[in-house]
Formats: sequence, C-alpha cells, structure tokens
Amino acid sequence: MRTYVGHQQAVSAEDFVELALGTPVELWLGVEGETGEERAARLDAARDILADPEYNNPPDDVARIAAEVIEAHAPELFNVVSMARPARRRRSSQKGAAA
Repeated sequence: MRTYVGHQQAVSAEDFVELALGTPVELWLGVEGETGEERAARLDAARDILADPEYNNPPDDVARIAAEVIEAHAPELFNVVSMARPARRRRSSQKGAAA
C-alpha cells in the first residue's frame, strides 16, 4: 500500500510526518546531542515559520498544535517497548495412527 500526502509519496513514517507538517520533523523535535545554542536557533526558526502569514491557515494550525503536543510529550510518545510475539503452536499430526 502506498501513502501520499498531496502529490508526494511518503515511503517512511518520517517522510509522512515531514510532508504532513511541511517542514522537517527535526525542526520541531530537535536532534540528539544538539547544544543549547542550536536548540535556541532551531526554535527561533520554528517560531518564524509559525509567524509567517502564508503558513497561518487551518491545516497549518493543526500542524502547529501537533508540533506543540509532540514537543510537550515527546518522551512519552517515543518511549516504545517491543511486545513479544506469542509462540506459534504446532499442530501435532495424527496421520497414520492405527485405530
């Protein structure tokens, strides 16, 4: 199954989020190991984007709200735990059993 946002295909979850937000997801979430100065610059750029009148329409308001929620709850949202798959049961074959 293929997923499209507008006319562009999203081939990964990261692509989907970037196409949906209209900006790279790193702009909103940051990157591991960024300095305080890099974080301040990133957030300043994000504020500039959100303040742009062209960006300020209802679909983008949803993106802004989603980004704020992601930033506020990122640790809980990305705390993913793998679930163990249940063991597959093998059917025992009763073929050839004498009655």
